[in-house]
Amino acid sequence: MARLPLFPLGTVLVPGAALPLQLFEPRYIELLSDLVNAMDVPEFGVVAIRQGHEVGPDSVHDLHEVGCVARVRTAASVGDGRYVVLSTGVQRFHLDGLVAGAGTAYLMGEVTVLEEVSGDPGEVAGLAESLRLALHEYARTVGAQEPEWPAEAAELSFAVGAAVGLDLGERQRLLAAPDTETRLRLGLRLVRRERQLAATLRVVPPSPEHGYNLN
Repeated sequence: MARLPLFPLGTVLVPGAALPLQLFEPRYIELLSDLVNAMDVPEFGVVAIRQGHEVGPDSVHDLHEVGCVARVRTAASVGDGRYVVLSTGVQRFHLDGLVAGAGTAYLMGEVTVLEEVSGDPGEVAGLAESLRLALHEYARTVGAQEPEWPAEAAELSFAVGAAVGLDLGERQRLLAAPDTETRLRLGLRLVRRERQLAATLRVVPPSPEHGYNLN
């Protein structure tokens, strides 16, 4: 178990994904300062908000139990007391509890880092191939430009949330899946569902990609 500064957000970060942030709240500017000054590798925990919202004191009422460690890549002041930060998701964690009396304006969490478990190798390989085909068919159905999908099965399983317009709950389920095999199965089912909706009802969800989160 370890302690990790927490950044609750109304989105789900997964390993390998980029997270742009624009900071203006004093508590998160304090967090950035502490990260840069006290850590050789500045990292914090991103956890999706179950109840509440991102901005303001006492705004977060409940958090999901599985989050993602974010590593700061770049940070710069843009004036007017604001900072832009670009981070990358690196590893999942389980939020065991909040640290009472941490002495910081931002939340601190007691976390357990989660190692990625693969599952049955044969099943994983077959599911990964089926998921790549389903993603290809989805992109063709909605007329989207198809990226080069990750070759590694775990990375591919995490890419589903950004590939189709899933809601926060479904993206959280993907993040919290106990192993790669389970996540691939769930991702395959979700992508096939979204393709069917797009093909029959012409319902295409908005892209989950967005600009800088404002906090």
